[in-house]
Amino acid sequence: MKTILRILVFMSALSISAQSTYLHCGKLIDTKSGKVLSEKTIVVSGKKIISVENGYVTPNNAEDITIDLKSKTVMPGLIDMHVHIEGETNPKSYLEDYTLNDADIAFNSVKYAKVTLMSGFTTVRDLGGSGVNVALRNAINAGKIEGPRIFTAEKALATTGGHADPTNGAKKSIMGNPGPKEGVVNGVEDAKKAVRQRYKNGADLIKITATGGVLSVAKSGQNPQFTVEEIKAICDTAKDYGFHVAAHAHGDEGMQRAILGGVKTIEHGTLMSAETMELMKKHNVYLVPTITAGKFVSEKAQIDGYYPEIIVPKALDIGPKIQKMFGRAYKAGVGIAFGTDAAVFYHGDNGKEFGYMVEAGMPAMETIQSATTTNAMLLKLDDAIGQIKSGYIADIIAVNENPITSISTMENVTFVMKEGVIYKK
Repeated sequence: MKTILRILVFMSALSISAQSTYLHCGKLIDTKSGKVLSEKTIVVSGKKIISVENGYVTPNNAEDITIDLKSKTVMPGLIDMHVHIEGETNPKSYLEDYTLNDADIAFNSVKYAKVTLMSGFTTVRDLGGSGVNVALRNAINAGKIEGPRIFTAEKALATTGGHADPTNGAKKSIMGNPGPKEGVVNGVEDAKKAVRQRYKNGADLIKITATGGVLSVAKSGQNPQFTVEEIKAICDTAKDYGFHVAAHAHGDEGMQRAILGGVKTIEHGTLMSAETMELMKKHNVYLVPTITAGKFVSEKAQIDGYYPEIIVPKALDIGPKIQKMFGRAYKAGVGIAFGTDAAVFYHGDNGKEFGYMVEAGMPAMETIQSATTTNAMLLKLDDAIGQIKSGYIADIIAVNENPITSISTMENVTFVMKEGVIYKK
């Protein structure tokens, strides 16, 4: 009995003397209240925030660490709800679908994951890739490589010939007839099977392509590509497995079908009508605008040969319209979730989205809340991330200026902590 007591006392002493980190913050954004606080100390131990104190508190133990962020603005780690972390835009990307092996994609993704983390995004939602994204998530969670916390859709779901059909643009001899296993759905039974296959493959959520897309090798960028019945079968099955469903959509009819079918987020939303905005509010569906991607593709479409010819008119038409649509949707009261579509543009430039959102009429504080508290809620992690609060995971970043008065500072994150570990200082 005495031996057990000695062990307990020893373990207790170890716990008390565990090293803590004290972050002295000149300004601190309280994402819950939407206020900028001054002169605060965040105490971190292990992976968690222990407390947030007034003033600059001096550590009690000699082994504790103090980080001077008195000239910075500190906030929770950011959450991007739309990335594709396996790849990145380049003029050869369409050829790479046929030349890169999974191992090549995996090695590339390690670089993109690190760049994303260093840009202040400690959590992302990966909305479709080859399946390497599942292994990447697992490697990050195991501490083997550096990157954000990933929630992945694994392979996005498409219809035959639709956006995310992996064989679009291939010659007929290798086109084949992909089905639910490959993420291609035709009919209600296929829809159910495709969701179950994503679960089997290790996905965290489901992504569908409810309309045509800009960058797919197909003519239309906006036509509806699923029936309401197919979408409902996907959403109902997804619910059984604890998944929410994100819907890529540019065209209005496809958006309405997706909302009625039960999706949680509309990605892009380019040609959204006032009627659809009301439908989104009624069904509590959020818009993930991806303005940065729209601007990037419309710019690159003007460079000869950057995209295949079939893509150019879509990029020139769709790309410039996203920001104005976003402004209308925000003013109409549609819920906004921060997301960028990084990979369509360069990883690490995710922070540009904040400025574009402010340009369109969303206050700077609300853009930051969309990338923290709102997205944490959508991921059902609002009791763990998205705020700097006692008991929350220590995902903490800092920028040089106050983003409420200088939103461009969000493009230059100077301090990154994820789960109590400092990755950038």
